[in-house]
Amino acid sequence: MSKKVMVLLGTKKGAFILESDAARADWRLRGPYCETWPMNHVAADPATGAIYGAGGNEWFGPAVWKSTDHGESWSHSSQGLAYEPGQEPISTVWSLAAAHGRLYAGVQPAGLFVSDDGGESWSHIDGLQKHPSRPEWNPGGAGLILHSLVVDPQDAKRIWVGISSAGVFHTQDGGETWEPRNTGVRCDYFPEDQRYPEFGQCVHCLVMAPGGSGRLYQQNHCGMYRSDDGGRSWDSIEAGLPSSFGFPAATHPRDPETLFLVPLNGDIAGRYMPDAKAAVWRTRDGGASWSDQRQGLPQQNAFFNVLRQAMAVDALEPAGVYFGTGSGEVYASADEGGSFTRIAEHLPTISSVETLVVDA
Repeated sequence: MSKKVMVLLGTKKGAFILESDAARADWRLRGPYCETWPMNHVAADPATGAIYGAGGNEWFGPAVWKSTDHGESWSHSSQGLAYEPGQEPISTVWSLAAAHGRLYAGVQPAGLFVSDDGGESWSHIDGLQKHPSRPEWNPGGAGLILHSLVVDPQDAKRIWVGISSAGVFHTQDGGETWEPRNTGVRCDYFPEDQRYPEFGQCVHCLVMAPGGSGRLYQQNHCGMYRSDDGGRSWDSIEAGLPSSFGFPAATHPRDPETLFLVPLNGDIAGRYMPDAKAAVWRTRDGGASWSDQRQGLPQQNAFFNVLRQAMAVDALEPAGVYFGTGSGEVYASADEGGSFTRIAEHLPTISSVETLVVDA
């Protein structure tokens, strides 16, 4: 049966959807959706085909939007998306993850919620907020946000989260108890004798490799890392990259050794493409070596950035690679990064990119 590929975009002015067939040569843009709310993360549940959007701000409040017809119509709910009275109110939902029949949401200020009815209502997984380190968590540049959500596909009780800037935390019991998993990740902005704390790292993006090995990759404010033991320890894999600083990372859908990155030129040097020349950096050996993929990408005046959730792959063969920019462009590769084509432009700032492959 033929396939349809959808690239789901969260932007500062609503959700958009790009559509193509399996050849991924011609694209059609739909949107904006979600009443042009600021959308931090638009993602799909591949088990049901439902599309969800995480959004809101101090004016609108937090909400999760939902479409069960591939984006033609949407509804939203904020029922239960609130902390106890007296706590700082939730301003927005930052991240989503669908797994094992449940939907998880990471919010600002950092916390984790779960829905068992497809986003209609939510309950707080308060074990994370009860961690002893919670009073010492400090916000990153975008605030104190839970932006990365990784649920073990083989064990619903094993969850990893990335928080700016508290670090990576892990639960093995569905969220009742949590432990920091940051050993080996440095904090260049701490005093020299405190560069490797138990928590306090500014993780930018956390992703899991396929295959069930427990391998994780982390793009951090202070380097690029790999863990082969579920985050208990981390090793630097930034050698060969043009910068230790960046935001997004995307794993190959089948090969745990293949990873895609978009490094930026540094945290205080403008946060744009190194030398203003766009490239996606790819490893085929788990970070031991890197190559820059530039074909089809602008090689002059590329002063744009790519945000932490604005890169994704699809599940086709060969895998497609997609990223969206702060200046509203979307680039796509149908050959695992070998060459890229611009498939959208002049959109609002792109906060997230995800994919959904369905039967046409």
